[in-house]
Amino acid sequence: MTCHAVFFHPLISIPSIDSIVSIASPHMNTLVLEALDLHKRYQLPHKTVDVLTGTDLTVQPGERVAIVGRSGAGKSTLLHVLGGLDRPAKGTVRVGGVSIYDLSGKRRSVLRARNIGFVFQSYHLLPEMDLLENVMLPALATGHINRTAMRVRALHLLQLVGLSDRATHTPLELSGGEQQRAAIARALMNEPMLLLADEPTGNLDRSTGLEALHILFSLAKNAGHALVVVTHSQEVAAVCDRTVRLENGVLN
Repeated sequence: MTCHAVFFHPLISIPSIDSIVSIASPHMNTLVLEALDLHKRYQLPHKTVDVLTGTDLTVQPGERVAIVGRSGAGKSTLLHVLGGLDRPAKGTVRVGGVSIYDLSGKRRSVLRARNIGFVFQSYHLLPEMDLLENVMLPALATGHINRTAMRVRALHLLQLVGLSDRATHTPLELSGGEQQRAAIARALMNEPMLLLADEPTGNLDRSTGLEALHILFSLAKNAGHALVVVTHSQEVAAVCDRTVRLENGVLN
């Protein structure tokens, strides 16, 4: 299924984070994401559940891919495996040509912080930190920090998502839509080559969800990031370049 985006608006340029952290960029002919023969199972008290049974997926630079499927099909599990959060029982995941599960846990964490941006349904903002601190977290995780440049970029990202006046507020002082926009800014902090979004509009009403979606897709397009989004929404899938369905543990 090939669809074309129906909404994007011009954006002012985002300050580069090159002075903060050296981020690997894929060669133009290198796949941003390559997943091969992924298997994942969970052992429940009375049965074993096979979630992934030989899943393959490739994503090109700048491509937008929607993953759809019934509830419980394993879409979120797949996204966590693709993002280095949950090791598969079998298979390979390469991000920018690097096999992430061949890395040590520490090196995988650094690669994830530098090259992968996550947008979760439940936002996952830290309540004890204000928005500016939450947005800066991925840069802090890399260990290569220019605090002045980091702050400038984080403030600018908050401006782009319409939250510049909320930088000193904590997440609990914001609406759900505002928290999701802050989560989008955080995901973009390190200029990742790959964005992974898990039901980014799932906790929002339709109007607020579409606003957050507009921002996510616009900023990803403007910066040339690849985007993989798990969704139940046909509206979300319709603005992606390609839609794949997870069924019986494999993508079709």
